[in-house]
Amino acid sequence: MKRREAILAQARLAWLVARREAWDNLRDWRILVPILVLTLIFPFLMNITARVATDFVERYGAPILGTRLVPFLLMIVGFFPISFSLVIALESFAGERERLSLEPLLATPISDAALYLGKVLASLFLPLVASLLGIGVYLGSLWFSIGYVPPGVLLAQVLLLTAMEALVMVSAAVVISSHTTSVRAANLLASFVIIPVALLVQAESAVMFWGQYEALWWIAAGLLVVDVLLVRTGVRVFNREELLSGEAASQGLRGIGARFWGLCVGPVREAWQRGQGPAWRRALTALAWLYGRHLPALVRQNWLALATSLLAMAAAGVLGWTYAQGHPLPPGALQFGGLSPESLKMPVGPSLLPPLEPLPIFLHNARALILGAVGAPFSFGAAPVLLAMLPIALIGFFAGEVALAGQAPGTFLLAFVVPHGVLEVPAAWLAYAFALRVGLAVVSPGEGRGGGGLLGALADFLRVFVLVVVPLLLLAAWVEARVTPQVVLQVYGAG
Repeated sequence: MKRREAILAQARLAWLVARREAWDNLRDWRILVPILVLTLIFPFLMNITARVATDFVERYGAPILGTRLVPFLLMIVGFFPISFSLVIALESFAGERERLSLEPLLATPISDAALYLGKVLASLFLPLVASLLGIGVYLGSLWFSIGYVPPGVLLAQVLLLTAMEALVMVSAAVVISSHTTSVRAANLLASFVIIPVALLVQAESAVMFWGQYEALWWIAAGLLVVDVLLVRTGVRVFNREELLSGEAASQGLRGIGARFWGLCVGPVREAWQRGQGPAWRRALTALAWLYGRHLPALVRQNWLALATSLLAMAAAGVLGWTYAQGHPLPPGALQFGGLSPESLKMPVGPSLLPPLEPLPIFLHNARALILGAVGAPFSFGAAPVLLAMLPIALIGFFAGEVALAGQAPGTFLLAFVVPHGVLEVPAAWLAYAFALRVGLAVVSPGEGRGGGGLLGALADFLRVFVLVVVPLLLLAAWVEARVTPQVVLQVYGAG
């Protein structure tokens, strides 16, 4: 009961913050004038554009383009006003810091989560209202000019996508604003928010022109997941102590780099200090401690990410096998009998796979694992999971096709996959699991850790990659280039 009352009290405080911010925005003519222009004038321009474009395409016998253009312009009319939500959100904390009104706000008895959510709601209110008004004006002008009324489902999709895109921009922009020292710096970082959303709008426009409106529901579902993750991330990393001290904003790249380097080499330095005597003996002691104590401890600490990656890879294999059962290849497509050494060295596909040599294979595999780690923070861990699933799904698919062709899938796996796979698959599993932890650190950095959770996860990934993954990949690349072909020739060779 007390917890419920506390939550309601914080919700009321968040509403007070949102109402205060929204009232300030309504009194600022620099915000109102552009929004009014986009709300009242821009829809009429889009209406004229729709009529001119429709007449043009009908003149050349392509009326379908005109019918697809009107829903697209409806989405554009709704999107342009919500772009101002980014401006309002970027100004939310950075502007108050410049006006010297931030400290009194942070001194109020309100939780960090309520303050963050209040700022988000205030940044959403005016642009969303303007977007709804703009859509209404556009639909009214269409009805009076050409008698067009959009289907109810399409209108619901456009409204839902507009709200989801606004929340994506605002939730990310409020975090950016809270970690910058000025509005100018916040605006410079706005491209990291507006460019992905603009690319998403382009993808939505392609879907609309193709008439695949059902796919918009999937885009809306994906945006909903991103919204939840971004709001959760904002609530977790928002910290008023850092705002008051200016630590998050004033820490430069040099300070972040020094901190990251310390997290990376700290355990290695500790391992070196444990040794005594000559350098070679200290090195052996350090390696024994790293491989015997430190790395097993990291594995235990990240058991959930490891289990998640393992389950995802196992599910990918099952999905690949299942897909093969419903999509058999033409008869004779998988005939491995009579293979020769020359046939194994032939390139597969449009240079998608590396040459059958140790170094190209190692670089190809390492590049894929590093790509998963780079994409992890931006995809909240989805990139490493998907990249981990892809090769296993292909293996499951080809094993299923081999079974459909009347051959033994176990023999296929033992010949083509197992020799180097016993080294390569565990290396990929470890790398993608620790990359997944990097993505999860963005969403849930841990209490009081802030950006340190992300830096710590990156440092853990780097140590595991250098100490375990790279040696396994090097050995697996040599086995794949030198041993696996010989095994394949012994099993499926001509002689």
